[in-house]
Amino acid sequence: MAEHMDEDDDDALFERLEKELDDDFERSGIRERMMDDMKRQMERVRDMRESNHGRYTEIFDEKEVIQTSAKENLCVIHFYHRDFQRCRIMDKHLEAIAPKYFSTRFIRVCVENVPWLVDKLQVQVLPCVACFVGGVLKHRLIGFEELGNDDSFTTASLEMKLSLLGVTEKPGTSKQEQKKKKKRGRRGDDSDESDGSEDDD
Repeated sequence: MAEHMDEDDDDALFERLEKELDDDFERSGIRERMMDDMKRQMERVRDMRESNHGRYTEIFDEKEVIQTSAKENLCVIHFYHRDFQRCRIMDKHLEAIAPKYFSTRFIRVCVENVPWLVDKLQVQVLPCVACFVGGVLKHRLIGFEELGNDDSFTTASLEMKLSLLGVTEKPGTSKQEQKKKKKRGRRGDDSDESDGSEDDD
């Protein structure tokens, strides 16, 4: 009997506290601000979904590739040639990674469709994966040099590399963790020079 009364008292106390918290939220406008924030986040997610976030897509128009890399906060562009086996391997891995990182835009472009960009970014070895952060080229993964120079590298190793470069963010990652990751990624900024030979596997 006493236990039952204690449970009733606890329930009543929780109800009272909940009502007080609700009243405090209402008075301070916190609830309204939280609702506004949620609405903005939902609109952002909808806009990103409409612009193919969470998918690995191909862009054929050079101007659209330039605009995409400039406007997206995080963007990974795979420059490929349809006849190269190593480009097909890179496609397979990026296709698996893209759905995991909704905030990063993953695209592929055939080098034949973007001659000006190929020249501007000095794409000489394929595959070439260009990593953009805030519209700025941060790094290029040239061939499989940084992935063990082996066709059998794992999706996880590419995923880790992109993470260290700061071009992917796990959902729920804190701002502080993102800054640390980007700082680590800066050590590998675009300082690599290619040897001018093209992979024609």
